[in-house]
Amino acid sequence: MKKENINLAVSLRRELHQHPELSNEETWTKARLIEFIKAHTDLEIIDQGNWFYAAHRAGEDRRSLAFRADFDALPIDETIDLPWGSRVPGKAHKCGHDGHSATLAGFALEVDQQKPDVNVFFLFQPAEETGDGAKQCVSLIADEQIDEIYAYHNMSGFPYRAVGIREGTMFCASKGMTIHLEGLPAHASQPEDGINPAFALASIIQAIPQLTSQADYRGLVLCTVIQIDAGEKAFGISASKGLIRLTIRALHEDELDRLQKKLEQLSAEQAEKHGLRIRFEYNDEFPETANNTDIADKVRAAAKGAGLVCFDMEEAFRGSEDFGHLAKLTKAAYCIIGNGENHPHIHTAEYDFRDELIETGTDLFLAILNRETHDLSLHHTNVIMEKP
Repeated sequence: MKKENINLAVSLRRELHQHPELSNEETWTKARLIEFIKAHTDLEIIDQGNWFYAAHRAGEDRRSLAFRADFDALPIDETIDLPWGSRVPGKAHKCGHDGHSATLAGFALEVDQQKPDVNVFFLFQPAEETGDGAKQCVSLIADEQIDEIYAYHNMSGFPYRAVGIREGTMFCASKGMTIHLEGLPAHASQPEDGINPAFALASIIQAIPQLTSQADYRGLVLCTVIQIDAGEKAFGISASKGLIRLTIRALHEDELDRLQKKLEQLSAEQAEKHGLRIRFEYNDEFPETANNTDIADKVRAAAKGAGLVCFDMEEAFRGSEDFGHLAKLTKAAYCIIGNGENHPHIHTAEYDFRDELIETGTDLFLAILNRETHDLSLHHTNVIMEKP
């Protein structure tokens, strides 16, 4: 990556960090990224409302590769002293999406200057943290006939600047599940006159270990209790409304669906037993993010070609990534780049993106692209040699 492009991308990253915006609120962030791309490249900009992409078009007969970055922040206060610290109380880039976007922008500068013989699309995506951003962007795959799509995430606890990847599931599927139960109020001295949801809630919670027993599933399945609420702070009234909020997750999406159905069935049985009304609510739904084997191999080869350490992830991350919506539609690979074993973890107040990873991520993307260009050149040479 050229030094001047590194400097531009790092400056952009720090500017984005100062102006964090939460999921689906990223109007300034999107506008600034578009302004940056227009100011420093001749790439085509395709504005899609909440999101946009830039395009380098080499020709209709060329393969099309896409690279994706997210740009939303988190509702966390900036408590560390940074010259480029957040200027917005209660919001900060504590997941490194500012760095992801700066990497993709820096990569766009390089591609525009090199003008490879491959179609390249730069997807800038909102709302990864809530799981609905990538879903908004899926039209890109069909509209531009994307052959492959790539993305990375910075991750602490792994060797600095090392690339980690695995075949199959990279990030688990998950969703937030709320079970609402409603009975009837009564005076606290006569609870038998009402219908209290607390007993049904207790039964549901006690059944969770059995419902998630590993003997029933091929891979990891988890159900985490997030919140329990019943009644109000009024000691004269027996509770009549209650809810339990859960995060359910699984290595495989079909097994997440199985767990959800088990919870719904159990809850419905408890509601019927106790005479309660019941309804379910779902939030932050993330698909399984699975890597294509051939494309994962391309990332390995590209990393080594770029002089980067590459290692195989032994297990999938328990966390989730909405990149899975895109990976369902074309060949895809999602990798991590290490922040270092002792760097503060993402989603903590002490975390800040390491600017050096902008160059690492860009070099990795360039190596992926250069391998594609090299393979294309070999193909054209072979075609010419085969002519009579």
